[in-house]
Amino acid sequence: MKTVLLIEDNKELRENTTDIIALAGYRVLSAENGKTGIEMILKYLPDLVVCDIMMPILDGFGVLHLMQQHEEVKDIPFIFLTAKTERSDFRKGMGMGADDYITKPFSGTELWDAIASRLKKAAIKKEQFAPDLKGLNKLMYEATGKASLESLSKGRNIEKYKKKQPIYTEGNHPTKLYYVQQGKVKTIKTNDYGKELVIDLYSAGDFLGYTALLEDSLYKETAVAMEESEIAVIPLEDFEALLNNHHEVTVQLMRMLAKNITTKEQQLLGLAYNSLRKKVAEALINLYKKYNQQGEAPFTIDISRESLATMAGAATESLIRTLYDFREEKLIDIREGAVVILDEHKLSNMLC
Repeated sequence: MKTVLLIEDNKELRENTTDIIALAGYRVLSAENGKTGIEMILKYLPDLVVCDIMMPILDGFGVLHLMQQHEEVKDIPFIFLTAKTERSDFRKGMGMGADDYITKPFSGTELWDAIASRLKKAAIKKEQFAPDLKGLNKLMYEATGKASLESLSKGRNIEKYKKKQPIYTEGNHPTKLYYVQQGKVKTIKTNDYGKELVIDLYSAGDFLGYTALLEDSLYKETAVAMEESEIAVIPLEDFEALLNNHHEVTVQLMRMLAKNITTKEQQLLGLAYNSLRKKVAEALINLYKKYNQQGEAPFTIDISRESLATMAGAATESLIRTLYDFREEKLIDIREGAVVILDEHKLSNMLC
């Protein structure tokens, strides 16, 4: 049960508001002034605070200011409850970090909706989301009630790309968000000698290009179709509208972006220091996990030796020799040029 602390100096209003909040199923604590209120906040750590502005001893602005000084309570959702309607007070309260502002008189429904909304957004900020499409979809559902970001792609222009055709290029400024409706896409970086390094892989249901949009920076990689693909194009202004209307989405996307950066750093370190066998095994396992979500066995990976070599950070000739060794060890098979994973468990053990 969530706990709400009500700080209100008017006894009759405090008792009536306590009853209203309790009717919605919350545990309610109450304080008759700001000084007592801040003491109760630090003692009980409520899930949300509803606070009057004009009070003796310590007013609502003072309560909010003191909360900001304590790490353990500074992120507790805070709703001002007041008869004052001057815009200057509204701006001052929101500028100090208040989450909402309800003027008296108010209805029970208005108060319930405000409390429920703020508790929901607070929960989203605390939750940990995986830094991938599943985490992104879960975040969107929690924030907007929509099943996934896929709704953004509906009704959009569909662009068709041929195999090896670039979708966007390193160094260009982003103007769109891309959604893979059909096909496979890889993002790559190329060094001064023309050697490619595969950064990530995308398939149907994946978004790409959002990192540069979030950072407001140039693309740091090039996206290329690995096969004939259909991509839905979402204008930048629509993506920005989503972020502007849902602050908690922006906060979580930044956290997920940070996790993605950490993952990429670990992959690059692995490419630098892992043995050739380990590099090739890791590339195969990454493809297996990416494109075999149903856990089929054996599983066939149809990818060119050049693309697989760039994923592994190895020369094509070295990759071919390693694949030959893996086939001799019954870890994989080669059928019509495609790699068939026979023993995913043993390949995964090479990464330990």
